[in-house]
Amino acid sequence: MASTTALFTGLSGLNAHARKLDVIGNNVANVNTTAFKSSKMMFESLFSRNFSFGSSPSEVMGGTNPRQVGNGVAVAGIQRNFNNGAFAATGDLRDMAIDGSGFFVVQREGQTYYTRAGSFRQDPEDNLITVGGERLMGFMADENFNIQQGQLVPINIPIGKRTIAEATQNAVIAGNLNSEGDIATRGSLINLLADASNGLSAVGGGFITAGTALTAIEDPNAQGSGTPAFAAGERLRLTGATKGDTRLPTAELDITPATTVQDLLDFLTAAMGIQQTGGPNPDGSTPGITVDPATGIISIVGNTGAENDLRIRPGDLVVLDAAGVSRGPAFNTDKAHASDGESVRTTMVVYDSLGASVTFDVTMVLEETPNSGPVWRYYLESEDDTDLAIALGNGLLRFNTQGQIDPGNSEINVTIDRNNTGANQPLSFSLSFLDSAGQLTSTATKSAMQGVYWDGLPPGTLSAFGVGDDGTIVGRFSNGATRTLGKVVLANFTNPEGLIDAGGNLFETGPNSGPAVVAAPGTLGSGLIIAGALEMSNVDLGEEFTQMILTSTGYSASSRVIRTADELMQQLLVLGR
Repeated sequence: MASTTALFTGLSGLNAHARKLDVIGNNVANVNTTAFKSSKMMFESLFSRNFSFGSSPSEVMGGTNPRQVGNGVAVAGIQRNFNNGAFAATGDLRDMAIDGSGFFVVQREGQTYYTRAGSFRQDPEDNLITVGGERLMGFMADENFNIQQGQLVPINIPIGKRTIAEATQNAVIAGNLNSEGDIATRGSLINLLADASNGLSAVGGGFITAGTALTAIEDPNAQGSGTPAFAAGERLRLTGATKGDTRLPTAELDITPATTVQDLLDFLTAAMGIQQTGGPNPDGSTPGITVDPATGIISIVGNTGAENDLRIRPGDLVVLDAAGVSRGPAFNTDKAHASDGESVRTTMVVYDSLGASVTFDVTMVLEETPNSGPVWRYYLESEDDTDLAIALGNGLLRFNTQGQIDPGNSEINVTIDRNNTGANQPLSFSLSFLDSAGQLTSTATKSAMQGVYWDGLPPGTLSAFGVGDDGTIVGRFSNGATRTLGKVVLANFTNPEGLIDAGGNLFETGPNSGPAVVAAPGTLGSGLIIAGALEMSNVDLGEEFTQMILTSTGYSASSRVIRTADELMQQLLVLGR
């Protein structure tokens, strides 16, 4: 008689092959889906009817095999192929592909997902997000650009918003100082007078002294009249004076009833950067500004070296009335002699903690050439020092008989006041004359030196970023700086085929996937990041079309079994009529 079992066996074949066609159709439909992983269906036979389990051989008869009739086919499982797809370059550094195993970690509404699709873009809050809006997770850097590993946080890249500025910590000057130059013997000598030959008098008679009030100095243009040269509320301005080839910064002294000649001397000393060197100049004069009470003459003695030569013309020291209008020169000037000696000056630009440019000058003057080697004195000045005094200090540099600087004094500390600028106070950095970037020598060739290295940065804005193969996110700022901003991490699973497809190129952990092991790319079995590329689908159309033919054939054959069983049943029914 006809068997109904054949009907259900054929039906199981129809169902199984229909499901396989679903899988094939899904693979073909996603042939262009970013990082799609193809699947394949595995079949298994259903349980069998057992007519006999068979028998064992005996001494007189052979054994028999089991007699079993199968009941059809079932879906054994669906396996996902996690092999890499090909990589397609996009040119957009926000796109990322994974070369090897691992998944990007993303988050949506507090739920963690995993994906291989690395087409990331920025949302209005500067977070990197997937096409579906999930936030890419990883590690971010702190304010000092150090990666903070631990809890995963959204990757945030504030293009055009984050700024950077760094204070200078190290600077290097290199060049040569002419050991055959003229040894310095004297500094500038400039006298401040009432007229071409007479010193300054006090109102009421006699010459001025250091304690004389400025408002008690007699007007040089009205000698003997008792008219004061200055009045309270006025200002004394130094402008246009020079030191060597460098113009000194403009400085002003407020005149009050208590302002004395000594205050004037201190003001001029600070404004012109005259420095004490621990002793007199070789000609016996001591750098500084003094007044001779016997003559009323104010004498300005500068430091040695041609680059320290001071020049003050009568129009460089003027009186401003209370309204700020110039009343003309305050004093007559007479330059007795200039500074001499081999010297060279260079100017460098460094940066404070806010990235503001700060200039400072370094002047070298040949002091002596003993048998042990040349000795030079350095002078440091800065017009950007926020107090009145532009002088930063001075000291000696010693060279050996081969012109090489003594390593023991080849590095000095420079401190520049930045009070009331908002920056860290003070700006302090190391100035080296012997470094891998260059060195200062003293040989019998022309003097020339310049700054060859300095760190620190002016203000800059984050303008672009890129991701390295180890997941490190490096930002480029408009000032040329590059800094680490964060790190993209990857999640690995003991059994990635156990992940649950959540749709939208996302996966969730499943009971058989194992927990996610989060690590930096290239570690713990994770693959590497390829920036500017996307992983393509790993669907093989040739294989899918072949499987489609076989599935169609299996489906047709199963339907033929059902039809044949039906025909047999019809014939059986005819016998009963």
